[in-house]
Amino acid sequence: MILVTGGTGFLGSTLLQYLIDDGQSVIALKRSSSIIPEQLRSSSLIQWVDAEITDFFILEDIIPKVDQIYHCAAKVSYQKEDAAEIIHTNVEGTKHIVNLCLDHNKRLLHVSSIAALGFNKKGLPVNENDKWEYNPKISKYSLAKYESEMEVWRGIAEGLDAVIVNPSVIMGLGWGEKGSRAIFNLVNKGNKIYPEGSVGIVDVSDVAKIMILLMNSDITAERFILNSENISNQELLTKISVLMKKPAPNIKATPKLLSLAWRLAKVSSFFNGKKPAITKESARAANSKLQYDNSKIKEKLGYTFKPLDQTLKEVCEAYYL
Repeated sequence: MILVTGGTGFLGSTLLQYLIDDGQSVIALKRSSSIIPEQLRSSSLIQWVDAEITDFFILEDIIPKVDQIYHCAAKVSYQKEDAAEIIHTNVEGTKHIVNLCLDHNKRLLHVSSIAALGFNKKGLPVNENDKWEYNPKISKYSLAKYESEMEVWRGIAEGLDAVIVNPSVIMGLGWGEKGSRAIFNLVNKGNKIYPEGSVGIVDVSDVAKIMILLMNSDITAERFILNSENISNQELLTKISVLMKKPAPNIKATPKLLSLAWRLAKVSSFFNGKKPAITKESARAANSKLQYDNSKIKEKLGYTFKPLDQTLKEVCEAYYL
């Protein structure tokens, strides 16, 4: 029996589909307000449990019944008012899972994030050995993912059998329109602006497949960057616009322009009561020039990632054309 946290999320639901396609029986955790993806509702192989990931007593009841735990659940937000919840959910929930896996000798695969990685001081693509350093300008999400990962490393030091993955921006076919689908939605609406930065991208199917391969290997006490390709934001948005037959963005969002944008969004949110579409943290991230080295996982598993162009084409054809 397998436990998957965050079962209704983009990655969690994709992982569940692969597991049940392989005939595996799964307990899937979800929040009571979350909607089960239609393709997973009728499966007799999935037992759905409504629970917050911070609910120790529910986890204490479930974990002894399973052999493997895929920890996908996380609170993702760049909104300032969500800071306390981000830290509590991500760090406290992971701490409970680590402690219970230690108590019951269970194998854990923890989904961390590139947000928990350090920076390469030589300007090279970030790899698994680059050390994370605190910076007061980092997002609370980045801090929470780092501290969550530190809980897993603490468990490993105490004898936990665990492996960690650090995916870059996850795209692909799947449930829901949150997260990376927002990028496609912007282009579809005729967005003309592109941030100066760059980003790493990986297909959701690759992340799920690699997680299963790692879980069923003898690899332990290691972390792996999961990243297909690095690309500038301008090139990414241009590729999507060509696939959608939309005009390519041609206005560079300089740091000064983004600074003005997040301030205006903050003022607007005060009057309309909605969360701002862009925040100080997300604006800073958009202009960051980020690149990630995927050589470790490719060499370890001999894995070939899906090309980014194929991922973009599949998403555009499935949802926008």
